[in-house]
Amino acid sequence: MSIGAIALLVTLVTTAAFTLFGVLYAGRKSIDLESYMVNRNQVGGWSALATVTASALGAWILFSPQEAGSAFGGVSAILGYCLGSAGAVALFFVVGPRLRHLMPQGHSLNEYVKHRFGDPMYWLVEVVIVFYMFIYLTAELTAIAKVLQLVADVPLGVTALVVIIAVFIYTTVGGLGATILTDVVQFVVIVPLLLLCAGTIVMALGGADAFRAVAAQQPELLSLGNIGGLRFGATLLIAIVAAEVFNQGNWQRVYACRDSRTVRRAFLGSAVVILPLIFIAGMLGLLAVPLATTQPDIIGETALFGVLSQLAMPNWVLVTVIVLALALVMSSLDSLLNGLASVFTLDLMRLLPDPSATNVLKISRILTVLMGVPAIAIASQGYSVLYLFFVADLICAAVVFPVLYGLYSRHLTGINAFVSSLVGMVAGLLFFPKPDFSPLFAAVPGSADLLHSFAAALMASTVVTLVWTALAKQNKTAPIFNYDQLRAKTYS
Repeated sequence: MSIGAIALLVTLVTTAAFTLFGVLYAGRKSIDLESYMVNRNQVGGWSALATVTASALGAWILFSPQEAGSAFGGVSAILGYCLGSAGAVALFFVVGPRLRHLMPQGHSLNEYVKHRFGDPMYWLVEVVIVFYMFIYLTAELTAIAKVLQLVADVPLGVTALVVIIAVFIYTTVGGLGATILTDVVQFVVIVPLLLLCAGTIVMALGGADAFRAVAAQQPELLSLGNIGGLRFGATLLIAIVAAEVFNQGNWQRVYACRDSRTVRRAFLGSAVVILPLIFIAGMLGLLAVPLATTQPDIIGETALFGVLSQLAMPNWVLVTVIVLALALVMSSLDSLLNGLASVFTLDLMRLLPDPSATNVLKISRILTVLMGVPAIAIASQGYSVLYLFFVADLICAAVVFPVLYGLYSRHLTGINAFVSSLVGMVAGLLFFPKPDFSPLFAAVPGSADLLHSFAAALMASTVVTLVWTALAKQNKTAPIFNYDQLRAKTYS
């Protein structure tokens, strides 16, 4: 049997197994709108840690950390990726319980924003959430399609279609509960397989000798003082932490956890688990550097697969990589699809002629599928979505501080938050590059620099928010928001 046929068989069996878990869960429980969207207060202990970790990891960890390590600064860049990814999850240790306390019957970030800030900020945040999550969805589907193409030359469209259909089945049938159950199973698969793959590759390259070869050829890649790596790492830290605030899947799990104590344990524990896993994945990219003398194009996002190709690994290793990639991608795809559908629920409740829970649930299931269809078309083309990811991250960096500050400041108004966010976007745009990463505004010093761009967006919106709020408090011109208004709020 050819490796392509083996890859397709493994893909079908693996996706079918995960789908079966999700469907069996749905068959045991009655799924209503509330359980479909948030599965409120149902998840505790090990399951909470597993679902937060599995949904945070995706097939991107087989591409991006390796690219950071091999092409953008080595260990210091990888650590930036680690700290950004772990920090994004750890942030919910603080803000997750806070939102549960203020809005115990809530469902989503955009629902909180509507009742806290009003319509202009609500629509801005909704656009940010949908744009970021759709780009994330497309990137994940593209990543798994590329994995099978690189490993076994499977056509991109075939992989994208098989994977998304499997995710559609259990996500639309079982909602968030099925997603969380499959996350637990996928977590059990991801951790040992990632460690197994890493260990096998390192041993095949000679163990510690593999890193001595990197040190001999490019010692700066193993230095924590690499300025280029530190800058790239700082860029990732801002971008990832800001963007993940607008991932509705995180907020769904905040409400799905049994209580606030569970939220803290799950998100902090997940950060502790994620950090070493991404570091290990990123270090595999460094192992491609010595091989670049004979294969220059091995450096970059496909570094891991270039190493696998150079080593001519046995089929069982390739099968392990495929199963790992499928577990990674399905654990994030189901969260993204279910999260995107839940974002629109508030609008459906207000706009549908018949806003009954049954009707909204039906439309939400349809939306879950509709969100995935264009992603299949894009993934089958194999496009790079890196630039769009940077655009989404920039917008998130401009909006994140006003949104989170509103959880704590009674004096922050909707117009303040809205204007501050727009100022942040403009400030970041001044330094943002074109799609070819040339300066968008050549006359601006330091333009086409992503660190300048993200830092400007975050700092500008933060400064405007704080100064405006301080002046309003001093002049007693700002209305004081009563958080009690949020306590009884739900879809309305």
